Amino acid sequence: MYKEAGVDLDTAEQLVDRISWRVTSTWTDEVVGQFGGFAAGIHIPAGFEDPVLMMSTDGVGTKAELARYTGLIEGLGYDLVAMVADDLAAAGAQTIAMTDYVAIGHLDLDTVETLIESITDACSESDIALIGGETAEHPGVMDNDQFDLSATALGVVEMAEAVDGSAIEAGDIIVGVVSPNLRSNGFSLVRSLVVDRVNLNERFPGEDRSVAEVLMEPSVIYSPAVLNALYRAEPHGLAHITGGGLPGNVIRILPEGTRAILESSRWTVPPVFRLIQNLGQIGPAEMYRTFNMGIGFVVIGAESDVDPLIKGFESYDHEAVAIGRVVEGDKGVEIH
Repeated sequence: MYKEAGVDLDTAEQLVDRISWRVTSTWTDEVVGQFGGFAAGIHIPAGFEDPVLMMSTDGVGTKAELARYTGLIEGLGYDLVAMVADDLAAAGAQTIAMTDYVAIGHLDLDTVETLIESITDACSESDIALIGGETAEHPGVMDNDQFDLSATALGVVEMAEAVDGSAIEAGDIIVGVVSPNLRSNGFSLVRSLVVDRVNLNERFPGEDRSVAEVLMEPSVIYSPAVLNALYRAEPHGLAHITGGGLPGNVIRILPEGTRAILESSRWTVPPVFRLIQNLGQIGPAEMYRTFNMGIGFVVIGAESDVDPLIKGFESYDHEAVAIGRVVEGDKGVEIH
């Protein structure tokens, strides 16, 4: 009866057999439990004196729907890991474990295995243990090939080293870490502009890739580089630039009485944003509120710490540049 209702338990068991080795390949000796159990845990890494556990939950949004439409699903795991791990990094926390959730209309083994492979690859590259997850079949609720992804990540930070923005003060320098692509934000708008209006298989101007490949390029995961920068200096504030763009995320860490002044001439906005802006005839203010516009992470610190902070990202092959300054004034963000 259950199979007639649309849920195939035999296929679910086959999926477990396919993905078990991928999931456990992310495990270290700190993981407690067994694959396929009801729960798993992880030891807090050695060396912490007053550890604080932090958690973050997010998904890839409607980028999953454009991935389904284009067939380019292989990079979504990087988008998922970036969303949760980089949020934790914005508090100065080291991500140590993660669980994922995949909802799909009909359990297609190849599709889900590809998604899990992408997630485990991203976790392995970021030293994160994928210690559990759930794949749920939703027949009659979602189209057969429709799916959604989300994850919850666990991080740890020394209490005295947590970064919350309270140390930000006038005179601090704002460093932006370059994002080459859209990451996972603004895709409801992107889809409305490109589906049925743009030939996604055409070559993107100036690229050897198609428009679809440029739009679906996986997110950069900044968290390992953020931790490296934290070893070199003591930033006053950290911000992950996701939905809301620079104005909506930088303001979240500014103390009252401080204002961020950003100079857009300090970095190059990738062409993909110009394509979207031209397609929708979108004004600059809305673009900056919807997309990262080429800056995926922000670090705010004293002027004397700018060079070591930048080198902390450059050593991980991320371009970083001073893009503005904090001044006294009404709390807010200006982009010139």
